[in-house]
Amino acid sequence: MTPRRFLLTLAPVALAAMVLSGCAAGGAVDGGSEAEASDDALVVYNAQHEQLTEEWVAAFTEETGIEVVMRHGNDSELGNQLVEEGEASRADVFLTENSPAISLVENAGLLAPVDQATLDLVPEEYRPSSGLWTGIAARSTVFVYNPELLDESELPASILDLADASWKGRWGGAPGGADFQAIVSAIVELTGADAAADWLAGMKNNATIYQNNIATMKAVNAGEVPGGVIYHYYWYRDQDGTEENSANTELHYFGNQDPGAFVSVSGGGVLKSSAHKEEAQQFLAFLAGVQGQTILGEGYSFEYPVIGDVPAKPPLPALDTLDAPAVDPSTLNGPEVIDLMTEAGLL
Repeated sequence: MTPRRFLLTLAPVALAAMVLSGCAAGGAVDGGSEAEASDDALVVYNAQHEQLTEEWVAAFTEETGIEVVMRHGNDSELGNQLVEEGEASRADVFLTENSPAISLVENAGLLAPVDQATLDLVPEEYRPSSGLWTGIAARSTVFVYNPELLDESELPASILDLADASWKGRWGGAPGGADFQAIVSAIVELTGADAAADWLAGMKNNATIYQNNIATMKAVNAGEVPGGVIYHYYWYRDQDGTEENSANTELHYFGNQDPGAFVSVSGGGVLKSSAHKEEAQQFLAFLAGVQGQTILGEGYSFEYPVIGDVPAKPPLPALDTLDAPAVDPSTLNGPEVIDLMTEAGLL
């Protein structure tokens, strides 16, 4: 095989024709777009963390010589862009942070079945029953709290408790982000749409709204609110660094298969329209295999590897100790959640 170049798009995407909140134009590659890469380049629409995917792609290209171009964006941007582009898309692979975006693409009939050998690498709870994509990473829902403001005995037993009037003004969250919307998707799946709507109404009444997970954690750390709902890795990253945004906080894991113990799966799938299906399947197998999962497990992100052969990065508790609820990730419905959150006045 003749070695092919490894290329990275560094500019965010911004395409005016996006269905939902804005999307980007043509992921620049050395000042151009992916259309300027060679015809045999593998094009990855990437909503995962850029630093992680750059490490993945560099190692994959070094091993295989396959050229990879990445178009970066967030879950909703890229998921909706793929639906907009349909079979005309230049994308070969789609990587997400949370599963609702890739389920959107799956439900549009745009994904090819993942090779069975790749699926066999990943436990069933971290991939959809459809076999049309697979988990490549995972993150746990947690409650970050300030022990100066909230005693351990006062912590919520369930995330659903946060809708109670006793929690008014005592917690925060970031409903505008794909992370939080994935958590709400799990609440819908586990409790039903009516119960989820009631919970969202409670959030509207009780919670302080922040821009993202980091802003929520900062607010708890600064004592603006006693607690907040975030994903685990934001806290562990800060603890591993300066602790500037988490020194005054601790984490509470809901456990007990509570909706608040939901583990969100980051997805990877191959587009049915891909002109490079063999290379795309090879890339997905690399991410889900020991080498790709070790890059994740040993890297900066503090996300969870999804295969048992690769441990979580210390001091993370093991993924199988979190007592998360069983949720088929392909059942998480992003559009329904957007509607429910809009009706609740949170979006």
